[in-house]
Amino acid sequence: MVAVLLPLLLLMPTLVWSGEWPEEFDPYFKKYTKHYFGPNFDWHWFKAQGIAESGLKPKARSSVGAKGIMQILPSTYDDIKKLNPHFLTIDEPRWNIAAGIFYDRYLYMRWTERLPREARVPTTFASYNAGLGRMNKAYRSAQKKGEVRTWSELEPHAPGETRKYVSRIKSLKEEIRSPWD
Repeated sequence: MVAVLLPLLLLMPTLVWSGEWPEEFDPYFKKYTKHYFGPNFDWHWFKAQGIAESGLKPKARSSVGAKGIMQILPSTYDDIKKLNPHFLTIDEPRWNIAAGIFYDRYLYMRWTERLPREARVPTTFASYNAGLGRMNKAYRSAQKKGEVRTWSELEPHAPGETRKYVSRIKSLKEEIRSPWD
C-alpha cells in the first residue's frame, strides 16, 4: 500500500498548493481588497504581493526602513494615515495590509486613463516597487515606440528589479490561488 501511495504523495505539491504560506492574514487581504477594489477583484494578488514583499512576516524590516508585511515606509504610512485616521500602527499586520492595499488602489487609479485594467494590475505593482515617478518615466519611454496598452509593452522600460518583482507576484498568485476560492 505504501509503495502505491508514495508516488502519489510526491506528486501532490504540484497538483495542489502545498499550504506553505500562512492563512492567518487572509481575512485582512480579503476584507481590504473588497473595500478598496470591490468584491470581484481577486484578493490573492495582494497576498502574493505580501509574500513578495516580506514572506508575510509582520516584523520584517528593509534596509531602507520599510516595515511589515507590505513593506511600507513610515513616511508613506503617515500620508496614508492622514486619509485613514482610523488606521492604527504600521507594525500591526491588519493596518499594514490595509495601508498597502489602499496605496495599491491609489497607484491603480493613477493608471486608469492610460491603461486598460489588465495592464493596470502589473503596472500598479511595478509602481509600488519602483515608485510612481520611475514608472511614469518608463511609460513615456515606452510611448516613444508606439501606443502602450499592455504590460508587455511597458515592461521592457521598467527597472530590471521591478520586472522580476511583478513576475514574482504573478507566479506567487498562481501558487496560492486555491481552486476553492
